[in-house]
Parts: sequence; structure tokens; C-alpha cells
Amino acid sequence: MTILRRFPIFLLLMTSPVLAENQDPVLFDFSGPKAAERWRTVNDGVMGGRSVGRFKVNDDKTMDFFGTLSLEKNGGFASVRTRGENIGLKRGDVLVVRIQGDGREYSLNLYTPSRRIAFSYRTKFKTTKDEWVELKIPINRFVATSFGRVVSNQTLDPRAINGIGILLGDKKAGPFKLSIDWIKVRRGAR
Repeated sequence: MTILRRFPIFLLLMTSPVLAENQDPVLFDFSGPKAAERWRTVNDGVMGGRSVGRFKVNDDKTMDFFGTLSLEKNGGFASVRTRGENIGLKRGDVLVVRIQGDGREYSLNLYTPSRRIAFSYRTKFKTTKDEWVELKIPINRFVATSFGRVVSNQTLDPRAINGIGILLGDKKAGPFKLSIDWIKVRRGAR
């Protein structure tokens, strides 16, 4: 084999690790047999409400978060979230989430160990009915909340994040459905 024929192979071998390093690491997907065990629902029933939120992992390796939002008995939220585990986020990271929505507005929540009740860092996002989209949300866009109200003087330390969740609390009673393909992290600003 002449050197000119070997050169493309050499280039491919040399660039393959670089391409792999530039891919966004997957934080959560639904391809493994125990993927559902990492998630749980928390609905307004913990405060006397009547909303029903559930999730299921589908054969196509996506997760559906679905149910009915109720405003009865001071209710009004349904959520799905990961169980506590260190996620390994850093300053400058961007969460990338592939979702298909129903046209409603949801919140993406980040959880840290806290003594406050109903505390999370939150940012809202609007969905487009039946359309798959990739949300790209920088960590620094999340604001501290407790019971849905902004809490001032709270700084998010990304290293402390031990959970991610999605919450529906748009004050519109009725059925909802959001599908999630995966959640990734884009390191720093690229």
C-alpha cells in the first residue's frame, strides 16, 4: 500500500477519538432495562391536590410523562424527577433535552440537597404540539424557587445538583403529555 492510500486511514484513526470527545455526554436516556427505576413522580397530592401525573418507558426507548392536571383542592402541579444521585454538572454546562410536547408550558427543574421544602432551581419552556425539539438551556438560566415562588439570594452550585425533573404547573386543568428522548450535557460553551 502506498503512503497516499494509507494517509486517509491514518487521518480517520487520528480524528476518531477527537470526534468521540466532542459528543455531548448522555445524563439520562431510556434504553436500559432499568431506566424507569431512576425516575419517580411527585404530584400535588402531597398537598391535598387531585392532579394525576404518571410516566412510562416505551418500546421506542422514550419516556412519556402524562396525566391530568387538576386545580381542585388547591392543586395544580404534576412532576416527574430523577431519584437523588450526583449528576456531575459544572459551571458553564448547558443541558440539552430532546422532547416532544403538547403545546403547554413546562418547567425543567434542578434539585440540590436543601433543608427548604419544595425547593428547586427552575426554568420554563414552551412546547410545540407533536413536534420533537432539542432544548438547550444553560445552567445559569435556572432560578431558585420554593413552592413555585422565586427565592432571592440563592446561588446554584452545579456540583451539588443531584436531580433533574420536569413539572407541569401552568394553571390549566386538563390532560397533558410530554415525551422525553434523552437528557445530555454540553460541557462549557462550544
